[in-house]
Amino acid sequence: MPTERFQFTGEGGHQLSGALELPDGEPAAFALFAHCFTCGKDTLAAKRIAVALAAKGIAVLRFDFTGLGSSEGDFANSTFSSNVADLVRAADHLRNVRKAPSILIGHSLGGAAILAAAGQIPEAKAVVTIAAPSDPAHVTGLFSEHLDHIRTRGEVEVSLAGRPFRIKREFLDDIVEQELMKDIAGLHKALLVMHSPVDDTVGIDNATKIFVSAKHSKSFVSLDHADHLLSKPADALYAADVIAAWASRYVETAKPAKAMDLPEAPRQVVVQETRKSKFNQIISVGPHHLVADEPVAAGGEDAGPGPYDFLLAGLGACTSMTMRLYADRKSLPLDRVTVTLKHSKIHAKDCAECETREGMLDQIERDIAMDGALDAEQRKKLMEIADKCPVHRTLSSEIRIVTKAVE
Repeated sequence: MPTERFQFTGEGGHQLSGALELPDGEPAAFALFAHCFTCGKDTLAAKRIAVALAAKGIAVLRFDFTGLGSSEGDFANSTFSSNVADLVRAADHLRNVRKAPSILIGHSLGGAAILAAAGQIPEAKAVVTIAAPSDPAHVTGLFSEHLDHIRTRGEVEVSLAGRPFRIKREFLDDIVEQELMKDIAGLHKALLVMHSPVDDTVGIDNATKIFVSAKHSKSFVSLDHADHLLSKPADALYAADVIAAWASRYVETAKPAKAMDLPEAPRQVVVQETRKSKFNQIISVGPHHLVADEPVAAGGEDAGPGPYDFLLAGLGACTSMTMRLYADRKSLPLDRVTVTLKHSKIHAKDCAECETREGMLDQIERDIAMDGALDAEQRKKLMEIADKCPVHRTLSSEIRIVTKAVE
């Protein structure tokens, strides 16, 4: 799977470096990943999750915040607010060059940043936090013994994970002003909270606070036995599997088949007697199996729809699907289509517009109900579209049925 270099201008005017992990084919969705405090885009968890999601068709952008990894700028001049702003800028640039992210993922402090940024990324439908603190100020616990010195001196070098970092008073002031609980309560997006009960860096109580503050739709998944950094490959891959499955409820994570992608020949329909009763049939359509029968009044046992029922069902389904495709393409406020059909026989002489003048004719009555704030013109157009469904055209045109006996 290809990885593209991704650069954009951050909040401070510096060039920030990122990597866009792409699937082999056309991406079904785009995700934005925010890494943990003082980490980078190439941390094991970030890279493993991004690669695993790309294998499932989801493109993932991860980047280094200011002064970290390959990004320009001075880390000491960054704050939680500037990181949030950089996430929004990353989404903006992704929107311009590819497509805006519909999935937001944040690990540790990156999870808190994602929660704060989500409201500024309108296309995002699904938000995921992994081992995230419920309060960004939680991160100050990593250098709590230096807090007084930072406030009095304005800037102090501290050691985090064995590496030196300069922390300024502005960072502390900014992080205290954050109102993450308010951001979570007003999220209005699907939320997945992932956390390990044995996380000794950010306790599981943080997940509880995030989950309780959020409104539905929200979900929680326990990352049993995982450490804070998801250092074991299996833990990162498990997280990616869960994210992909969960996000599919809220965003389109599987590439829809286009007409050109469909097989040239339609799949066969096989109908075979079951011999359980006079008319009982088993119908096989690819992986689908249906039962057909006749009503009791016609000599059957009514174990399934009759032949004409299936005919009407095909017309009704095609009608509704065709109207839905048109309404979505034209952004019409069509909430739901309900098609009710009835088959009967009528005398040809009673049909003024029919060419046949003698004997009996088949008649299908089709009533279409459209829910939604549609005006009269939109309803009229949708009714015209209903008559253009492929099954309708097939039934109303000359049909040639070729029948042959096989051994």
